[in-house]
Amino acid sequence: MEAFLDFLGTISWWLWILISLAIIAIRDVFFQKVHTISHNYPLVGHLRYWLESIGPEMRQYFVANNREELPFNRIERGWIYASSKKENNYEGFGTDRDIYAHQHIFIKNAMMPFKIEKNHPNTIDKTFLPCAKVIGEFNKRKKPFRPASVINVSAMSFGSLSSKAVESLNKGVKIAGAYHNTGEGGLSPYHSKGGDIIFQIGTGYFGVRDRHGNFSIEKLFQLVKNNPFVKAIEIKLSQGAKPGKGGVLPGTKITEEIAKIRGVEVGKDVLSPPNHSAFSNISEMIDFIETIAEKTGLPVGIKAAIGKLNQWEELADIMKATGKGPDFITIDGGEGGTGAAPPSFVDHVSLPWVYGFSDLYKMFKGKGLSERIVFIGSGKLGFPAKAVMAFAMGADCINVAREAMMSIGCIQAQVCHTNRCPSGVATQSKWLQNGINIPLKSERLAQYFRTFKKELIEITHAAGYEHPCQFTMSDINVNVDNYNMSVELNKTYCYEKTTVPFTTMQDLKDCMYLGGKC
Repeated sequence: MEAFLDFLGTISWWLWILISLAIIAIRDVFFQKVHTISHNYPLVGHLRYWLESIGPEMRQYFVANNREELPFNRIERGWIYASSKKENNYEGFGTDRDIYAHQHIFIKNAMMPFKIEKNHPNTIDKTFLPCAKVIGEFNKRKKPFRPASVINVSAMSFGSLSSKAVESLNKGVKIAGAYHNTGEGGLSPYHSKGGDIIFQIGTGYFGVRDRHGNFSIEKLFQLVKNNPFVKAIEIKLSQGAKPGKGGVLPGTKITEEIAKIRGVEVGKDVLSPPNHSAFSNISEMIDFIETIAEKTGLPVGIKAAIGKLNQWEELADIMKATGKGPDFITIDGGEGGTGAAPPSFVDHVSLPWVYGFSDLYKMFKGKGLSERIVFIGSGKLGFPAKAVMAFAMGADCINVAREAMMSIGCIQAQVCHTNRCPSGVATQSKWLQNGINIPLKSERLAQYFRTFKKELIEITHAAGYEHPCQFTMSDINVNVDNYNMSVELNKTYCYEKTTVPFTTMQDLKDCMYLGGKC
């Protein structure tokens, strides 16, 4: 009898399953009018949509080879993960990269490497690598700033990143001796955990706006006065993901905390327009920069993705004539970054970093202005070899964004814009954020920076130099087709970088004890 009842129970389960499937099939054919595939192929069509939804993960883990994926391939991600965890990040049995491929980078090593003496700063600290230039020195700002690290965290706002991610990054840069750019979302409590800060002002003026949404110099002055760890101000003109395009922060994502930090209303959509309302031309922008520098005493710079150069030339001409202007320029790559944008922008608007940077640097150098500006590179430069190329082209510092995110757990799921980031890094979901262990993740960011700087220093020494600022354009070759056609950077981009006034690492170390002023 029991066996018979069990048999009936099994039948009833199958019956319920069949009834459910029949209901779904009827719905697909007769009631839903949205999906053609589901209508024409009831039930089976759902399998197709499910497979499509997990397609990126399937390709990432099972289909794509180690060097195939974009924006970061498996080898690049693996190097960041291993470096941040202090694991073995070496490769055995030779490279699996196609070193004959177009745009492959060759760094020329010296016959005899740079020799480190016993009392050299890098003998004591293998990761000691401050910026060779002082931001704000040329324009004689009241509070010039020498970054203690040439590798730093790029602009990523609280709101686009989670609170735990921002706090992990800030505590990490404190350990690593680097700086942390706030992004345009305002200064949050999570940016205030000990790391040096570059405060970014975007077109929405979040955190320093009046009740009408206009820029308030009084609020900026008070912010800087109350937070002495803010070391510089960056005015964002555009970013690589969507240059020349504004953005909307949906009201559904604006919590009370975000509203308070940004100075906006809870639950109401907020627009970041394409243009600044505080200035409308180059002369007004320079006046804006000088007003902020005079009021706060801090160095002031600008950030942009590069396209047309006519307005940049106007900026350079005014700087040359007046001695006024930005203390630093952050050049973003047009290949996109942490910001979500339409494919038409990410794929096509503005130049990739190497093209944009070379065009801009060459123009400023031609006008005799390259020595007075600190150039900061941002655009997939978070790897030692790419950083060497950037320094050889004239960069003085490197900002990393997605690489920093990966060091604290990002898995490149590419769903940053959906609020469903599985690693809790780019979401406001408290549940998803719970997986972030802040002490552990902050140490991993710091360890990624340590490993990065250590390897960058080792490559620099192998090339016969003491500091990466000493690299020249002729130290790097880039494949054009094959080695016989590979061209040195100075011939590829048609300029020579300006020699950075570097003496020794010991002098830099002595300067750091004097507050970076020397």
